[in-house]
Amino acid sequence: MAYASARLMSGAFRSVGIEARITPHSSADTLELGGLVSSGEECLPHKVTVGDFLRICREPGFDPQKVAFFMPTAQGPCRFGQYAPYLRRVLQEQGLGDVLVLSPSSADGYDGLGDSAGEVMRSGWMALVVGDILAKFQLKTRPYELTAGDTDALFEEQLESIEAVMAKPNLSPSRRIARLQSALIIMRDCFRAIPARYEPGRPLIGLVGEIFCRLNTFSNEDVARRIERLGGECWLSDISEWVWYTNWRQQQDIVTEQGRFNLDYLKHCLKTHKQHGYEHSLYAAVRQDLIGYEEPQEVGEILRLSEPFLPPQGCLGEMVLSVGKTIYLYGKGADGIIDISPFTCMNGVVCEAIYPSVSGACELLPIRNLYFDGVNRNVERDLEIFLDLARAYQRRKTRPRRYPAYFEGVARLSK
Repeated sequence: MAYASARLMSGAFRSVGIEARITPHSSADTLELGGLVSSGEECLPHKVTVGDFLRICREPGFDPQKVAFFMPTAQGPCRFGQYAPYLRRVLQEQGLGDVLVLSPSSADGYDGLGDSAGEVMRSGWMALVVGDILAKFQLKTRPYELTAGDTDALFEEQLESIEAVMAKPNLSPSRRIARLQSALIIMRDCFRAIPARYEPGRPLIGLVGEIFCRLNTFSNEDVARRIERLGGECWLSDISEWVWYTNWRQQQDIVTEQGRFNLDYLKHCLKTHKQHGYEHSLYAAVRQDLIGYEEPQEVGEILRLSEPFLPPQGCLGEMVLSVGKTIYLYGKGADGIIDISPFTCMNGVVCEAIYPSVSGACELLPIRNLYFDGVNRNVERDLEIFLDLARAYQRRKTRPRRYPAYFEGVARLSK
């Protein structure tokens, strides 16, 4: 879903001797192949993921007995839970039944890979966190660069370097964390050296919504880059919040079914504690550069903010995260929120019905739903109008935005 996280996750698999790579960048062929095996009623992420996998099946030398596709699943109202079973059926119908579909589930916090894959899951979590950090540095730097392309070029360079750390075999968790911290410090210093003019005033636009569409630039027609060209800056909801949410759901299920005094609850608490420790250690290397861009300390903060509008105990999935994160970003001084979802997405539709109330509770913060179905549309026009609304809100809002110390209003040139 998120390019950097997927690259680093493939490195985590390679660290235990499993040859892994991400699917090629999606293209028009992706939508064509996905459309041939779907009815048209499925959501865009389904068509994109199936199409991307089928493109691999058509590569020269493809051997179905030597390939596995990684397609996690989830519970709740989202059709995402049907992606893996549907993919298996499509492969079977096309004579590719030997292809393994590896499908851990959110029901057990993605523990389904088994004890033998514990190292992959630990490294995979580090990969997601570092991928989120890289994406933050890219989005907070690119709008201010003096030479177009500098940020993206450095992003690719640093991603390749960190991917090599992720792929290094025979590293204990503590040693891998230490090496990732060193790599992140180098990454931080390189981003600091990009010639840029950090001047306050750009409208800050939060991007929430369905997890695949908001993170996959092909599916959302690169909304973040379009907003930047129109004079804005983006804060993209990261992939880690979904993992924290599935952890929270797993804890709720354990408590409901077994109470708190059992081995499953203890194991869950220990896993969560470890995840928090890894995340804290990785962010420690770059925390000063992310002042004003802080994520919530824990997912419960987002869920509490959502409670008056969509109680998390009764509503499942991304809808509670989107509503809660919208209110959180309002408190961080955001000037507008765009909810990115596939066309007909239940999470997006429910949120769209709730957002007028949320906006009213947040000083009439501009909130806009954008739906995508793979058909060309005039996104630019919608964004131009929205940025005008965000600038009008910016002039009257009472929640100021906090900027990092390097926002000095002068050009910062590399030495």
